[in-house]
Amino acid sequence: MTESGLIIVDKPPRLTSHDVVARIRKLAGTRRVGHAGTLDPMATGVLVVGVEKATRLLGHLALTEKEYTGTIRLGQSTASDDADGEITASVPATHLSDAQLLQAVADLTGEIEQVPPGISAIKVAGQRAYKLARAGETPQLAARRVTVSVFEASAIRRDDGVIDVDVRVRCSSGTYIRALARDVGARLDVGGHLTALRRTRVGPYGADQARTLAQLTEQLEVIPLAAAAAAAFARRDLTADEARQVGHGIKLPALGTGAEPVAAFGPDGTLVALLTEEGDRARSLAVFAADPPAGS
Repeated sequence: MTESGLIIVDKPPRLTSHDVVARIRKLAGTRRVGHAGTLDPMATGVLVVGVEKATRLLGHLALTEKEYTGTIRLGQSTASDDADGEITASVPATHLSDAQLLQAVADLTGEIEQVPPGISAIKVAGQRAYKLARAGETPQLAARRVTVSVFEASAIRRDDGVIDVDVRVRCSSGTYIRALARDVGARLDVGGHLTALRRTRVGPYGADQARTLAQLTEQLEVIPLAAAAAAAFARRDLTADEARQVGHGIKLPALGTGAEPVAAFGPDGTLVALLTEEGDRARSLAVFAADPPAGS
């Protein structure tokens, strides 16, 4: 059986994130596999997959910053806000100036209120929004606050009534790049959708570390659990006694690191737990070693 850890996959187009998980289950020889941060079927790039105990890291990894490159087409709206959906409206866009485009992009940079796409995995009254949309309903999704720290255009091309804009985005988890494309088009009164998307980074994991499914079939590269946690979180080193306490659910004194998850390691380098601080105490978010070795 494959050791606990993270596998950084370069997701190909047309596969869902769940399809990738199914492939990794076969390669790793275990069903205990999950992923952090869903990529739409059209999108490619970095998909962080956890195996065995590392699946418990994933919900916390999903809170990290992400980076993308993509192409927005202005002048066409689609049902899904990307190229997988049918075109619902076309409005000539080539009259728009570069300055107008750049201003619309700038207006969506920083902390913004974003309404997720109607075709998404978000639940509305217990049902996935995309299932409601496929049933002919129009799900009403609430706006959520997200942070878009970088949103910039790298190239602008005009052709046959539409404008294609290559963009780079750095944003908080939960940001929909499809919604950014839609909203840029809405600000310019021409509509817009995403025609290409590649995720280039999730937290500390970049495209240079990602491996294709073909490469992983040849050699399954797993970042060990302790190394994965050390790369993704701030570190707290525990004494042997503290490690035993944490392993049995006992809270420790806070060190002033705040509410963000901190990886706590035993004296031998074993990942013991993820900790978060509340007031003057540090409690476990997830425990990985219930009875860690005493160490030296």
